[in-house]
Amino acid sequence: MGLNAAVGGAPLLSDLSFDLLPGEIVGLVGPSGAGKTSLLRLLNRLQECSSGRLAFQGQPIEQIPVLQLRQQVVLVNQESRLLGMSVAQALAYPLELRCLPTPAIEARVQSWAERLQIPVEWLERSEPELSLGQRQRVAVTRAALIEPTVLLLDEPTSSQDVGHGERMLTELVELMRRQQGVLVMANHQLEWVEQFCDRILHLQGGRLVGDVPASEVNWLKLRQAIVEAEQQEQEEWA
Repeated sequence: MGLNAAVGGAPLLSDLSFDLLPGEIVGLVGPSGAGKTSLLRLLNRLQECSSGRLAFQGQPIEQIPVLQLRQQVVLVNQESRLLGMSVAQALAYPLELRCLPTPAIEARVQSWAERLQIPVEWLERSEPELSLGQRQRVAVTRAALIEPTVLLLDEPTSSQDVGHGERMLTELVELMRRQQGVLVMANHQLEWVEQFCDRILHLQGGRLVGDVPASEVNWLKLRQAIVEAEQQEQEEWA
């Protein structure tokens, strides 16, 4: 794919060109404001390209109906909502849209709730009764049980402790590898990117400044580059 994106004429992303391959676990890294969230939103058409070409399975993405695309390319935002539903209803809802029979929905919800450690006592809770970290875990579970072709995660471990973060990513990576899907994860916590990702896309200032196998990354140098870029951004705004 190659793409540019702009809002109000100002470029958010420019001169990006890369492909995502079946079975890949991709880390999306860079300083705050680099364009990571914008790129994830482009990939499932929450934002649109101002120019360039974005394709899914060989078909231009703009030719795919949005709802059809989002059934296969699923984005979990950093802060997700239950839209007035209980946890149980929110987990079942995307499977109901696919017209799965009730026993199949219940079995899949139970399986993924256990795998991603959603306690039974959460199921009847509403959004205000959940912490930010709990809502985040519910949103990730809801995406996983869809078993999408492409799973897009925006800071999925930001509100999780180490144990839950590792369990979550282990299960998601296993799912996507098993079905030869693609997982793209934006994450400031580089220790998780280093542990789980095969490939790193490094964004800075809306441009792709690095696209390398994770095994070739100098992690210390990458951390320093991100910190320095964030410091420079703060100085420019001071």
